[in-house]
Amino acid sequence: MPLVNVLVNGRAYTVACDEGEEEHLRELGQYLDKRVRELSATVGQVADSRLLLMAGLVIADELSDAMAKLDERDKELTALKSTQALAAENLAKDDERAADALEFASSRLQAIAARLAPA
Repeated sequence: MPLVNVLVNGRAYTVACDEGEEEHLRELGQYLDKRVRELSATVGQVADSRLLLMAGLVIADELSDAMAKLDERDKELTALKSTQALAAENLAKDDERAADALEFASSRLQAIAARLAPA
């Protein structure tokens, strides 16, 4: 199991990860470090554990917002799919009605042509 060094707020943390996940873990560590540094600049000097807790809560809030937006988009997608299915059904019915009308017109024209043919 690979070990990755992650630097957060000037401190190195060694974290284990699955094979092939090292770069992703480094990117996550960089993101956390960025958020911690932003918070540190805002709230001033506080204990590392408190700073990491605050950063975790900020990131959890961002995730919660993103999940809510994703849920809303899923609902919109479901509604759009339903509307699309209804429109396709209506189009099929319209096509059927148009075909029936053309058949009727064709029958009438054939009947008129049959009456005109002997004359």
